[in-house]
Amino acid sequence: MKTGSNPEPTDPPRPLAEPSAQSPMKLMALQLLLWHCALWMVHEATPLGPARSLPQGFLLKCLEQVRKIQADGAELQERLCAAHKLCHPEELVLLGHSLGIPQAPLSSCSSQSLQLTSCLDQLHSGLFLYEGLLQALAGISPELAPTLDTLQLDVTDFATNIWLQMEDLGVAPAVQPTQGTMPTFTSAFQRRAGGVLVASKLQSFLELAYRVLRYLAEP
Repeated sequence: MKTGSNPEPTDPPRPLAEPSAQSPMKLMALQLLLWHCALWMVHEATPLGPARSLPQGFLLKCLEQVRKIQADGAELQERLCAAHKLCHPEELVLLGHSLGIPQAPLSSCSSQSLQLTSCLDQLHSGLFLYEGLLQALAGISPELAPTLDTLQLDVTDFATNIWLQMEDLGVAPAVQPTQGTMPTFTSAFQRRAGGVLVASKLQSFLELAYRVLRYLAEP
């Protein structure tokens, strides 16, 4: 007959830590960790934000270039209106869709969600697009060729200025963009109508760019 074995001794219960002694320290450590994580996430999401301003000389030059291009574009529009009675871009919207004339976006440059890196990239990409569209208008007419050439040259200079600033800031892409497929104009009327539409879209693009650059140039 087996005899009952004595139960093994158990460790006495350990006293619980005083909440008042440890909870505040843990809470402070957790808050500090979350604060550092939030700062890291903001830094990663906006590598070049509004707090990092652009050089004043660069911004003033950009504003001057925008006004010069706007004047060039207005002259092209006026001459197309006077010589060919193409005075209303809104009447040519359907033709613009069929020709595939795009509108360059500047969504990253809105004051509500301004991120300078993305804004500069979109600004350069848009100017590069309009440079290609203006090249596609070559041969529009002998009398308009000098105005078109001046407009294209000024757009190219502005795009180059933006690109050089991106390089100075270390945010330029490794490779410059290449032109995509441009519209094909098969008649003199299409080319002239395309000139009206491209100039109109460029003016809208520059109006937004000017507002953003002026905002950034404010002291």
